[in-house]
Amino acid sequence: MKRRRPLDALQALQPVLEAEADKPSVQLLAGRAYFHSAQLRRAEHALGRVLEHDPSDHYARFVLGKTLQRLGRLAEALGQLRMASAMHPQPEYQDAIGEVSARLALHGT
Repeated sequence: MKRRRPLDALQALQPVLEAEADKPSVQLLAGRAYFHSAQLRRAEHALGRVLEHDPSDHYARFVLGKTLQRLGRLAEALGQLRMASAMHPQPEYQDAIGEVSARLALHGT
């Protein structure tokens, strides 16, 4: 992932996904790789699995919010981003909230 090659990361992660699919850390890595390779439905599924195990994972909520934003599900995205920010306030989360809020305002939602 650090080399910005999410498809290579997914390929390397595949054996771990098969062996330890229930581990939240594995699902989080997969979710990030899916997000960065524009496999948004898979990202949503993997990140949802992380949050089933640990609803307080602020980073999983943040990436899920960004995933939902890219899927055009802005209201859902805003909810996830706000929860992430409430759990762990940081500028990146606030910026994402502002971006989604602005898009919602443009669409009159």
